[in-house]
Amino acid sequence: MLATQPFKQALADFKQQRGALRMAEALRLGISRRVLYALRDAGVIEQVSRGFYRLTELPALSNPDLTLVAAHMPNAVICMVSALAFHNLTTQVPHAVDVALQRGARRSRLAFPPTNVYWFSGASFAEGIETHTIDGINVRVYDPEKTVVDVFRYRNKIGMDVALEALQRWRQQRKGKFNVLMAYARMRSVEKTLAPYLAVPL
Repeated sequence: MLATQPFKQALADFKQQRGALRMAEALRLGISRRVLYALRDAGVIEQVSRGFYRLTELPALSNPDLTLVAAHMPNAVICMVSALAFHNLTTQVPHAVDVALQRGARRSRLAFPPTNVYWFSGASFAEGIETHTIDGINVRVYDPEKTVVDVFRYRNKIGMDVALEALQRWRQQRKGKFNVLMAYARMRSVEKTLAPYLAVPL
């Protein structure tokens, strides 16, 4: 049965999409639920989480938390401590995936992994987004400068110690990006908060 044209086409579609598809994407490509479930039952694809499938021949997920969140919430952006960890700007181990959503957007409910949602609007949401391909999935993450500024903006919730560690690590790694950092700081109204710590020598 798997040798018939619908199954061959479904496999070709998976490979064209780097081996992973959400249910909604598969249906848009013309892969029926019957074909999808038959591929799963035959062990050709695996259901990683609800509505997310990938070829079993692929290597194990290297960063399952970020890829699963990105697969289910493609409009979200990894932010705060999760983005700090991605950019190696913290020693903190995130216990949930921090994501930013545009205010008014629909929020997908995930059983796993746990998520913390921050609602941003306008430039606060749209500026500083990088797209990284991880395990075949496009993961949107705020760049290091935007992340540091956002953490200072939410320092009372996240912790000033986390913000200061992130800034120190950023200064060691990204010395040529001072103007970018300050542009974000002005946008997020934390320029005066950041300034005294930037004046301290390394």
